[in-house]
Amino acid sequence: MIRLERVSKIYESGGKKVEAVKDVSLHIKKGDIFGIIGFSGAGKSTLLRLVNLLERPTTGNIIVDNYDLNSISSKDLRQLRRKIGMIFQTFNLFNSRTVYGNIAYPLKLEKKSKEEIHQRVTELLQFVGLEDKADKFPEQLSGGQKQRVGIARALATSPDILLCDEATSALDPETTNEILNLLKKVNEEFNITILLITHEMNVIRKICNRVAVMENGRIIEEGEVFNIFSNPQEKTTKNFISSVVNEKLSSSLLEKLRKDHERKLYRIVFSGDTASQPILSTLTAKHNIHFNIIYGSINELQNQLFGNLIVEFIGADSQIEEVLKELTEIVEVREVTNGES
Repeated sequence: MIRLERVSKIYESGGKKVEAVKDVSLHIKKGDIFGIIGFSGAGKSTLLRLVNLLERPTTGNIIVDNYDLNSISSKDLRQLRRKIGMIFQTFNLFNSRTVYGNIAYPLKLEKKSKEEIHQRVTELLQFVGLEDKADKFPEQLSGGQKQRVGIARALATSPDILLCDEATSALDPETTNEILNLLKKVNEEFNITILLITHEMNVIRKICNRVAVMENGRIIEEGEVFNIFSNPQEKTTKNFISSVVNEKLSSSLLEKLRKDHERKLYRIVFSGDTASQPILSTLTAKHNIHFNIIYGSINELQNQLFGNLIVEFIGADSQIEEVLKELTEIVEVREVTNGES
């Protein structure tokens, strides 16, 4: 559906070159909800704009719905853009138009009849839950309602792809959840491929099936959301994940734990079926040692459980080594160090 092959984007400013996107390759399949996460300045907004050619790549190839954007004609580009909807952080609604008028606008550009426009707008108002707001103006709406109008407008031309530019960052947590649920409904009912950018890992966790982490214009980690959460490789990824699963230990807390517990501490990550099995108690009983849980949490990701424990083992060193050996064959185990983030 969307394929980027070694794409770079370079801007020139004041005689200097700024490489906003550096050698990025991605494959986004039909029906994916694909998230791109990164801090401000990571290059994610530029990358999003490359997909509908609001920005042209300096190097590399972009193929969207079988169109090669490097050689696409103006006519084909107009046709492609009709199949790509876009949702913005700041809503980008026309303040002088009603809710009905905002949703109808792209249909008027396509010269649809009044009957066709009325039928489609009515359907979309019902879909986003704003049937009673048709005659209201944007200034009369809450932030969540404005974003629902934005989603309805983006869906007006029945797109195959939906691009979301920080679509929930201006909303409170409760409203964010409502909008994310609506986007998931869009994906499931219309099989629309969604590409979203965000700086909030909670957004990724709630609706995405795949994620790419950007830093300094590059993709530093990419894969299934569950795999990235359960086994992050890069420090930036670990920092994002710690913000939503509460697994980060500060250096001061680690220092205190060191004083309170003489033995080594280990982080054990349980995922899938292992999160509901008594693996730890079974193995420690087998080798006649005890364990002390220092910290623990459990989360649900893509309908699977993801557990995280920090434990201290108490017993003979040789027996502890046997437990660690057997544990690593079943779950992820790593020693907690002072440098861990």
